[in-house]
Amino acid sequence: MNKKVISMALCAISLLALSGCGKQKTAELSGAGATFPMPYYMESFKAYQSETGIKVSYGGIGSGGGVRNLKDKVVDFAGSDAFLKDDEMKQMEPVIHIPTCMGAVVLAYKLSGVKNLKLTGELIAEIYEGKVTNWNDPQLKAINPGVNLPNKKIVPVFRSDGSGTTNVFTDYLTKVSKSWVQKLGKGSVGKSVNFPVGQAAKGNPGVAGTIGQTEGAIGYIGSEYAFAQKITYASIQNKQGEFIIPDTKSISAAAGNIPDDTRTMITNSDTKGAYPISCFTWIIVYKEQNYAGRSIQQAEATVNLLNYMLGKEAQQRTLKVHYAPLPQSAIEKSLSNLKKITYNGKTLRK
Repeated sequence: MNKKVISMALCAISLLALSGCGKQKTAELSGAGATFPMPYYMESFKAYQSETGIKVSYGGIGSGGGVRNLKDKVVDFAGSDAFLKDDEMKQMEPVIHIPTCMGAVVLAYKLSGVKNLKLTGELIAEIYEGKVTNWNDPQLKAINPGVNLPNKKIVPVFRSDGSGTTNVFTDYLTKVSKSWVQKLGKGSVGKSVNFPVGQAAKGNPGVAGTIGQTEGAIGYIGSEYAFAQKITYASIQNKQGEFIIPDTKSISAAAGNIPDDTRTMITNSDTKGAYPISCFTWIIVYKEQNYAGRSIQQAEATVNLLNYMLGKEAQQRTLKVHYAPLPQSAIEKSLSNLKKITYNGKTLRK
């Protein structure tokens, strides 16, 4: 075999090695957690893969499950509708919270002939405490003049799985109802709460399904799910005394001031026009990315994904899948926080 043939053969082998028989091998990422942002994540991760070739897998197992997986170091990131509290942070190596979009929790219900139900925070709490048990209760009739509320038992529905949606909902209840806090004590807020009354169901689909099959039922679900499925939900009185329905404008109005680490709950906002059960949802990652045998390529891909999620294209996509974009202050603080992520102590983004 002459030198020319050998040279051509070596070039062919090199090209095959570089191309992986047609496509260069790239890092793959996996995450798990909140079901609340899943429609947005699925659309955005698909677009990100199309742009970069990096596949991002995500399992909707609830915020609690996602955080556990991150704690066990079996995923690249966790999705959560509840930020980690100080005591939770102490049980893990340092993490960074990156908000990805905004949404809300709605009170869905099934009452034949009733399309414009109004609720206050105190009444919602009393329904879930078991104090208000019938739809024609005088308190409900007083804020719903002209609405034919039936003599029907109220069936509250709640999440059975550890859920950031539950955390947002119960955080709101603790702010609007002293009796809720007194009745449940330390267990009045969290991803898993022992509700005094009602029926349990798993995930947004489970709660929505139970409501759909039960006349007189009411339950809390993610706004994006309610919007997409065209589920009937109530308008809720905010701190200004306004009865507000959730939409992009009323959800965004709830943002307010955001701390540098972005860990904040925005329920019961005092801003005019704000929907009172609005929230952020976060992707949580380890500050130091070299763990569990992860490569620097995985670490860089993780930071690049988060940077992409904060970009204009991804934020505009929120509107197409029934969420609200982040305020500029949250984006700026998150971009700054990305610079704190390291691999072997060295910053991955300058």
